[in-house]
Amino acid sequence: MAIVSSAEAGLQAASRATILQLRAPAMTAAGIEREAMLLVASSPVPVLISSRCDVALACNAAGVNLPERDISTRDARTLLGERLIGRSVHSLEVALAAEREGADFVIFGPVWESSSHPHEKAAGVEALSRVAHALRIPVLAIGGVTEDRIAESGTAGAAGYAAIRLFE
Repeated sequence: MAIVSSAEAGLQAASRATILQLRAPAMTAAGIEREAMLLVASSPVPVLISSRCDVALACNAAGVNLPERDISTRDARTLLGERLIGRSVHSLEVALAAEREGADFVIFGPVWESSSHPHEKAAGVEALSRVAHALRIPVLAIGGVTEDRIAESGTAGAAGYAAIRLFE
């Protein structure tokens, strides 16, 4: 999963990703909707919108990824129906709760130190492994993912990875 901040960045990353997540926390709702409309209309891979169920519906995106402290997965499911709903999580407890509430996948991390989230402590590969083996839904690794760490996250049980810098 490539996490991108604009339609342009998404289209550049799409050839190397299986899914895109549009995440632009500093952008206005109108700006996110504009970028999402462009990206969804042009992307060869599915597009998720970070945190904005309304924008996902308005632009016919594949779904959303919800930050840990966002609306509940159940409420998002009520709004989005069968669209994909992911949840970013930082602990096994929250990952299990997301699965119980109906999330289709979780993004766990940061697994390694990350320059995009320098104040967050890395959970480590062992924590990723515990989460991946405890859940029935896919777990994606995030945080400090590099080409060299992709195999390590897979060995730990992750179904894949999400990254910002890796796709820039």
